[in-house]
Amino acid sequence: MPSFRRTGATTFEPSEQVGGAWSTAEQHVAPTFGLLAHLVEADRVARGRDDLAVVRLSYDIWGTYPLTTMTTAVRVLRPGRGVELVEAEMSCGGRRSVTLRAWLAARGDTADLAAGTPSPVPGPQDVPSWDPTSDWPGGFVASLEVRRGLVEPGRGVVWVRTGVPLLDDEAVSGLARTAGLLDVANGMSVRADPRRVAFPNLDLTAHLHRLPDGGWLGLDTTVTFGAGGTGLTSAVLHDVAGPFGSLAQALVVRPLG
Repeated sequence: MPSFRRTGATTFEPSEQVGGAWSTAEQHVAPTFGLLAHLVEADRVARGRDDLAVVRLSYDIWGTYPLTTMTTAVRVLRPGRGVELVEAEMSCGGRRSVTLRAWLAARGDTADLAAGTPSPVPGPQDVPSWDPTSDWPGGFVASLEVRRGLVEPGRGVVWVRTGVPLLDDEAVSGLARTAGLLDVANGMSVRADPRRVAFPNLDLTAHLHRLPDGGWLGLDTTVTFGAGGTGLTSAVLHDVAGPFGSLAQALVVRPLG
């Protein structure tokens, strides 16, 4: 069963595979991130802009949203020959839920200049399996295959993938598959027990120096809680070929009970 089923040109139905972690009656935002990245790429292809590649994905989460019909829209905010800014938005129940703004840049050959990538981390074959449902409920988390190496509060090296397709009968790129996993950075290397402390993220921004292959996603993650009720999750992003970018998530930190 895929995460989403297309029901119209701009509408989608979620499946139980996207059930949330903070509340199983809500959707986990991770698959929505993948869907919106897919729509940006589909729009790029439809406009004949195969010369452009995504270099930044910046998501804002407007609030929680239920497992019900989703309506989407895509528009080009800043057209251009060398760079474009494209916005994709998802609404649920008539309310805006998630917005993506993606920068796209013209492809070029800079192989002779490539340098400066972070050090690689142990690959998924080199770290043990871990069951994420020991920390989190929900259909999305249950769908994940996770391998976790370095483990300490707020610090970890985690590899994650899923066998659940984003969409049925619709080709999805490696970037969109990867985007549908990025949000797990905040939950796979927790600093505090999520049954005792809530630390949902308000956003996620990923910067890419190359496109990922769409298989295993590696997250070399650090979680920081500040003294004033906010926090930050940051991670270097890897696939099996090595680092390809980084992400950051702004957190709201609240003790429970």
